[in-house]
Amino acid sequence: MKILLQRVTRADVSVGEATISRIGPGLLVFLGLEQDDRCGTAEALLHRLLGYRVFVDAAGRMNLSVADAAGDVLLVPQFTLAADTTRGRRPGFSCAMSSADAEPLYSFCLDWLASNHTSGKVAGGVFGADMQVSLVNDGPVTFLLSA
Repeated sequence: MKILLQRVTRADVSVGEATISRIGPGLLVFLGLEQDDRCGTAEALLHRLLGYRVFVDAAGRMNLSVADAAGDVLLVPQFTLAADTTRGRRPGFSCAMSSADAEPLYSFCLDWLASNHTSGKVAGGVFGADMQVSLVNDGPVTFLLSA
């Protein structure tokens, strides 16, 4: 499981011409699911995400989590994060979780965040859709977390 998080001032997801999710200051989180990922793995990584200190405190240091900062979270499924890029010039997806297994795990992750991140808004992308993601990266601050 891989999470690419970006601290943003705002972000939104559109499908076609319709904006389906929008957040203000917080985290845009891309989620890549791999074959061996399970709910327990997801829960541990999401708990880490909510506590990851990427927001600045009064002294200007990254000491606050998204929960501390009362920031929003936008979770977007990102199949390509599970790619094997170790060889050649074309990514391989043999490690990626199948759509049939990944969709319920993505839903679990979104529900878990909605239940456990109570200091800000939680929004999601649309699994399997061709999405357009717009963001203003704050910093820029971007981290890759993996389980």
